[in-house]
Amino acid sequence: MSQDLPTIGTVTTVDVDGLEVRTARGGSNVGAPILLTSPWPESIYAFRDVLPGLAEAGPFVALDLPGFGVSQGREDLMSPKAMASFIIKFTEQFGMTNMHAVGPDIGALALLFAAADRPDLFKSLVVGSGATSVELAAGGLVDLIASPRGAFRDAEGGDLGVGFVKGAAARPTPSPVMEDYRRSSAGTRFEEATNFVRAYNSELPELKTLLPTISTPVLVLAGRRDAVVPPANGQLLKDLLPHSKYVLLEGGHLIWEDAADEYASEIFDWVAHGHRDV
Repeated sequence: MSQDLPTIGTVTTVDVDGLEVRTARGGSNVGAPILLTSPWPESIYAFRDVLPGLAEAGPFVALDLPGFGVSQGREDLMSPKAMASFIIKFTEQFGMTNMHAVGPDIGALALLFAAADRPDLFKSLVVGSGATSVELAAGGLVDLIASPRGAFRDAEGGDLGVGFVKGAAARPTPSPVMEDYRRSSAGTRFEEATNFVRAYNSELPELKTLLPTISTPVLVLAGRRDAVVPPANGQLLKDLLPHSKYVLLEGGHLIWEDAADEYASEIFDWVAHGHRDV
């Protein structure tokens, strides 16, 4: 087995708002840009089997959000609303407008806040697998949301992140990718990232009030057997977003890995024409 990370485009780090963040760029030279934000506790390599299916959809940029993947973090960005502000700065710095944005897991909430604040930036969103109400979270996510600050400071975060992926993924993860995931949560990074979901208690109620005001077309894409963010979370979005479509794929929380081909196909069709039909 190759010990090299899979090819996901041109991978580099860029400085945004004083932070070094990792990106991967690729896709075609025509069409609206596509931004993808990495899920937690993985990284942009979670999209290794999705991006080939989007190669002809348009130019893409995959982003490890600050404090996630291997990007530098900062305490003041560890909440959905604050991360939304960073995403807006990122897109403005690189001239990304009228874009499609794909944000599973933690990225879903940040993108929804961003679209509520700056609808002019987004042609459509693809979200899902992120808790939309604290009461609808399940499994270990409930404990993370309720955990006091510092609860995991003495733990090796890389072990926690890798342990979750091993338990949740329906398919084996290549060793180099798993090591990238380990780096993403290494040391105290898992504890620091947990502050993002701790903020759900205060910010998810606010997001719920904003959902009916979001005019951007939204595809909600999630796993039917998600044990930490059950399908009821996606249904809440479908019920409250004015222009939305909800698709459940066969798989669990890591649906972008469990059913990568189907995940990519749904996004491709949505970007090509589906976003105009809701």
